[in-house]
Amino acid sequence: MKWADRMRVRLHAGANSLGNLGVELFHYLALFGIGAITVYAGMSTFVDMLHQDKVSVDDILLLFIYLELLAMSGIYFKTNHMPLRFLLYIGVTALIRLLISDVSHHKAPDEGILYVCGGVLILALSILVVRYASSKYPSVRDRQE
Repeated sequence: MKWADRMRVRLHAGANSLGNLGVELFHYLALFGIGAITVYAGMSTFVDMLHQDKVSVDDILLLFIYLELLAMSGIYFKTNHMPLRFLLYIGVTALIRLLISDVSHHKAPDEGILYVCGGVLILALSILVVRYASSKYPSVRDRQE
């Protein structure tokens, strides 16, 4: 029966290695795909901006969103950790872009502006909590390095 145990261990190790390879291959392909699409969207937006008579703050903030998406992909590529703060930064930038767009198009102020500002405040507080928690309680991996 020792031969069956050895075979089971080898089969398990082979399946584990093959599964890990598949997951890592998918991660890299997905990251490169997300990065390529983000670069294409950013370049397309930039070219469209060059053809306009004037550039708005909305367009510039959209480029910042693309930049943050690329930075988030790059950090995930290097560390295999999803940087939650970058998602929060993207949310703040998107809400501020929405707020500026509403105000710049002379939309009559209503309670929607308060909701957007409240969302920005909640996201900003979330960033503060995440930064405090990551400095006060670092991950196990950070302590080992």
